[in-house]
Amino acid sequence: MIRRIGEPPRADQTYRRRPGAYAVLLREGMVLLTHQSAPVPEFQLPGGGIDPGEQPIPALTREIYEETGWSAAVERRLGAFRRFTYMPEYDRWAEKLCTVYLARPVLRRGPPTEAGHEAVWMRPGDAIAAVGNDGDRMFLIRALGLG
Repeated sequence: MIRRIGEPPRADQTYRRRPGAYAVLLREGMVLLTHQSAPVPEFQLPGGGIDPGEQPIPALTREIYEETGWSAAVERRLGAFRRFTYMPEYDRWAEKLCTVYLARPVLRRGPPTEAGHEAVWMRPGDAIAAVGNDGDRMFLIRALGLG
């Protein structure tokens, strides 16, 4: 059973399952997050949905590049969580199955290619406070050895 983080599912909604891969990106004592400006501005662990036929690691490295402009080396799987949420960019309710990995940013290849995203380096404490959902926060704390 994958642990649920956040709000329980609403009885009046139908949820579409959406698997995704996300990364805690650490380098030289700093954390690389992505800031998504719309539809709701928030800091997030870089990552996103795994497309049909796509494997998790290639999906993750693609998403990291799209959202931060960095290539990354995925080191290991940290765990998974699920959350039930409305995704306004897709106008749908989703059960997000989020697998989180530890990765290392290797090379900045340019700016993010996904519109509305910005790569932001933060000190660990600031990153913990900034991320927009409790699942991201839980895995960030775990990866930093703080909990």
